[in-house]
Amino acid sequence: MSSVKQYMKFVAPYKWKIVWTVIIGIFKFAIPLLIPLILKYVIDDIIDPDNVKGLTREEKLTQLFWVMGGSFIVFLVLRPPIEYIRQYLAQWVGNKILYDIRDRLFDHLQKLSLKFYSQTKTGEIISRVIHDVEQTKNFVMTGLMNVWLDLITITIAIIIMLTMDVWLTIVAIILFPLFGFSIKFFYGKLRQLTRERSQALAEVQGHLHERVQGIPVTRSFAQEDYEQGQFGERNDNFLKKALDHTSWNAKTFAVTNTITDLAPLLVIAFAGYQVINESLTLGTMVAFVGYMERVYSPLRRLINSSTVLVQSIASIDRVFELMNEEYDIVDKPNAKKLNRVNGQISIENVSFRYEDEEDDVLKNVSLDVKAGETIAFVGMSGGGKSTLISLLPRFYDVTSGSIKVDGMDIRDVQARSLRDNVGMVLQDNILFSESIAMNIRMGNPYATDEEVIEAAKAANAHGFIEELPEGYDTLVGERGVKLSGGQKQRIAIARVFLKNPPILIFDEATSALDLESEHTIQEAVEKLASDRTTFIVAHRLATITHADRIVVIENGEITEAGSHDELINKQGSYYDLYQVQHLD
Repeated sequence: MSSVKQYMKFVAPYKWKIVWTVIIGIFKFAIPLLIPLILKYVIDDIIDPDNVKGLTREEKLTQLFWVMGGSFIVFLVLRPPIEYIRQYLAQWVGNKILYDIRDRLFDHLQKLSLKFYSQTKTGEIISRVIHDVEQTKNFVMTGLMNVWLDLITITIAIIIMLTMDVWLTIVAIILFPLFGFSIKFFYGKLRQLTRERSQALAEVQGHLHERVQGIPVTRSFAQEDYEQGQFGERNDNFLKKALDHTSWNAKTFAVTNTITDLAPLLVIAFAGYQVINESLTLGTMVAFVGYMERVYSPLRRLINSSTVLVQSIASIDRVFELMNEEYDIVDKPNAKKLNRVNGQISIENVSFRYEDEEDDVLKNVSLDVKAGETIAFVGMSGGGKSTLISLLPRFYDVTSGSIKVDGMDIRDVQARSLRDNVGMVLQDNILFSESIAMNIRMGNPYATDEEVIEAAKAANAHGFIEELPEGYDTLVGERGVKLSGGQKQRIAIARVFLKNPPILIFDEATSALDLESEHTIQEAVEKLASDRTTFIVAHRLATITHADRIVVIENGEITEAGSHDELINKQGSYYDLYQVQHLD
């Protein structure tokens, strides 16, 4: 299905409002078409240079008064409310459609896999959701409203002109075919140039978003000049695409505007010839020249509309390219909702690779975990520990084998209900730039203030929160920049206390902290892990010696498993790691 057809599905609920907007718009644009007729009547019937009708000065003034009085009523009383209603309806419809698209896009973005986000820059996504969606509004405002109104205006004007003089009307529209050909020729390439410009802009935004977040790194390595050059490359690329687009657009306007400028000159020449030969009245000539402006002004707007439409369609293509991005994790049609689980987990012959052409990251891994058991994964970086735990909440699906929770394959249950039973604390937990209370409520948005405070106390976070200027209402800044690493981790743990899941995952939750913060957080982790199935990934072996079982993963395979004492006595890989860290 083409992107425009998909877009029209968002337009469909508002089709009758669009119809009414066009109908009201016809009156808006039709009223000014009276002006040339009024001018013709005033010249030929009231002023009447030859005084054919023999009207006295007083009679002429009386007729002028009534004609102009009626005209003022139409333009002062009728036209303003029509103008207001038309503008309001048009903007209302356009903004409602954008609201619906952004709402659907955000829902779609929340369902896309982590693989998608690992391959796509955040700035590019934001560019499509904000800039490109905003551009699509012009498709509604211009393509579904203004284009039709301009075409109807041209049609009405031509009909009126035909009633005055057929041959003069033919002269007036004789260049229409040439105008149509030029539009078809120029606008075919403009859509592609617009897409390329939008993509170049998205690359600039993506790079800018990433580098703004990384300003501390740039400054710490004194790489401002290098980064200026990197940004300059992308900015230059956007400039080139923008100038290519501008050049072609300028050619389009040069040709089409020349055509629309020639047409009135032909009419003036032919009408002047007829007036001199007394086959046309002066009022009709003046009215015709007036109608030429009424015909070719909408025609010029159609040129602009064509440019705007091409740009908006290119943006529609980009928006629906994102909206059509397929989900890697999809619930089966008959997937069951997973209610509260006991926490028994069985990993059976699991292999996994991120891309089909890559090697397996995990190779035939099997592990049975009892409900309430604490399992620690250790091993060298890149061995597959974090990959394995990312399979448990089904951030990725296994390549082969299966993972079962309470005997149910996690691919047979609804992914959201599975994640409702899992709580995660990561090494770099993301906090939103809102209040501490709101960040804790990510675990349960409907929790009371008392429940939030109890969760913070359980996570050893209440003390430092109370010391902050605004307490639980303190804004933490983007990504929690105003808090220390230990404080952020305790808020992340408070989230999980509030969620109260039966399965816990800690991925390097204390590896980046000082010893004092690590001790405080370790207390909270052990309290939280009590009577829950818990998985811990850790480099500091001192933090996992209490685990029921320690599993060593090397090169995607389980090489050892047992308690701390058992693995020390075995003097294998775990023993070597333990010795390296001087923990003996």
